[in-house]
Amino acid sequence: MDIMEVCERPADFIQSLLKVWEKSVRATHLFLSESEIRDIKEYVPQALSNIENLVIAKDENNTPVAFMGIEKESLEMLFITPKERGKGLGKRLIQYGIERYAVKRLAVNEQNPKAKGFYEHMGFQVYKRTEHDEQGNPYPLLYMSLPRKSSENMSE
Repeated sequence: MDIMEVCERPADFIQSLLKVWEKSVRATHLFLSESEIRDIKEYVPQALSNIENLVIAKDENNTPVAFMGIEKESLEMLFITPKERGKGLGKRLIQYGIERYAVKRLAVNEQNPKAKGFYEHMGFQVYKRTEHDEQGNPYPLLYMSLPRKSSENMSE
């Protein structure tokens, strides 16, 4: 599995990542309705085109199977196709983001407990909770960050 930053983002490439996003969301964001997924999907191409750092993972067929977006030390998005979940790819991506982009914080939907647990396993801790997501929808967000001395805390 190759992990790399993507600088050029042509429309067909963005569409391939949109497929990864949709498969991932349908597997993990069970609290979203069909219409909410369709509404959010309209904004994903713009987010993918504009995110400061876009990192992807490709399989042996050179097909994207995961991506993450990072902006100013914050993980803004991480999506992995269902067939690649549970194989260590998320851990590799997070470690890549921490090492290369100094990722220190993120936000996760409270209704996605597996994601929260994964980020906690990676050393992130909740420091704030909101009742609504950033679009004002009734989906609480948990804001998480790495402790200042995360390497010491992870070994405890």
